[in-house]
Amino acid sequence: MPLFLGIDIGTSGVRTSVINAQKREVAAARVEMKAPDKVDGRAVQDPWIWDRAVNDCLEQQAGRLADAGLSIRDIVALAVDGTSGTLMLADKNLDPVTLGLMYNSGNFFSEAEVIAQVAPSDSIALGPSSALARLLFAQKLPDAKHAAFVFHQADWIAAKLLGQGGSSDENNVLKLGYDLQSTCWPEWLGQTGVRTELLPAVHPVGDTLGRINPLMATRYGFSQNTHIVAGTTDGNAAFLASGASEIGEASTSLGTTLAIKLISHQPVTCPKRGVYSHRLFGRWLAGGASNTGGGALLSHFSREEIKTLQSQLCPFDDTGLDYYPLAGIGERFPINDPHLQSRVTPRPESDARFLQGLLEGIARVERSAYDTLCELGGPPVRSVTTTGGGALSDSWTKIRQRILNCPVSVARADAAFGTALVAHRSSH
Repeated sequence: MPLFLGIDIGTSGVRTSVINAQKREVAAARVEMKAPDKVDGRAVQDPWIWDRAVNDCLEQQAGRLADAGLSIRDIVALAVDGTSGTLMLADKNLDPVTLGLMYNSGNFFSEAEVIAQVAPSDSIALGPSSALARLLFAQKLPDAKHAAFVFHQADWIAAKLLGQGGSSDENNVLKLGYDLQSTCWPEWLGQTGVRTELLPAVHPVGDTLGRINPLMATRYGFSQNTHIVAGTTDGNAAFLASGASEIGEASTSLGTTLAIKLISHQPVTCPKRGVYSHRLFGRWLAGGASNTGGGALLSHFSREEIKTLQSQLCPFDDTGLDYYPLAGIGERFPINDPHLQSRVTPRPESDARFLQGLLEGIARVERSAYDTLCELGGPPVRSVTTTGGGALSDSWTKIRQRILNCPVSVARADAAFGTALVAHRSSH
């Protein structure tokens, strides 16, 4: 029985999903990860944390398959997704020479000034929190002189499984300035001072990159004929898992942060608002990523406290609290402002009412995000399917449906499943 594996690298953990030829999940696994650190106010993470979590998750996944009477040797293709814009530099042996600069790290102002002098006004690579600004900063770090590759999370894990670097997918490279319309790295990129030799060859999502490295096959028990497939970003993987397929249908991923995707008849781009469009299997996905989300909730309550307070919420009665919850300073979308402060006052005496106010605030950011896409030329939202940990909260779903004023449903699968669908598609 041919099987297909998706590996999802998030902020707080790694998930894997294995599906069969009929696109049904047959086994899944999850491993938690240590939260990112802060260095000079920027979110960073040791890439070896990703590597260990993937290792542990694959070992757990092999056991889950065995419990189901299946084998990891039956996996014919696998793909990897990771957080959009997270990147690091590695040497020719694929060993990291910098920390991973996370998707929500910013304040790269001097790098942004350089980019602004040469980049087109509609480039998503503009701004002090763009992936290109991150790369220009990383190049100046002491050990960057040993770098041979720039990797996003998904690129690096795929490269280690493949045994060679130098490849990425059309989704992950978008924020580095890749020209999706012309399918090439633009000439202006070299004028920023970026080390162009670090940039990867770019493949459409679902392209076969090659067979798994024999050492990796032996390590985890894969067949040596298992193919590594060009992956995607976590937001796009969540979109695929949502099942959305028609113009106006949308997907919201409620994880540590909030990411939205809307199927559009045309690309929608506005760097000043943090809006960009991916191309995925012949469709345009307009959207963006906000710094609000589960991480903002965890700034005030523990997971256990949130779970306990759920029963005390009144999702159909608005609190009237005007919040814009953020885990730290700065926002990317629908307001692109690296200095934006979290707004969570006044705080009521009731913890339940405060929590509901935070949930309503996140829902209003989500509503503003979809309204922004429509204002910029995208279609009106017809329905929203939700993935991520926040999708498990029935009260939050009801609050969002009230504020979004459209049908809101919960996806039956997560981003790892969406990435397994990418691997599955490679077999056709």
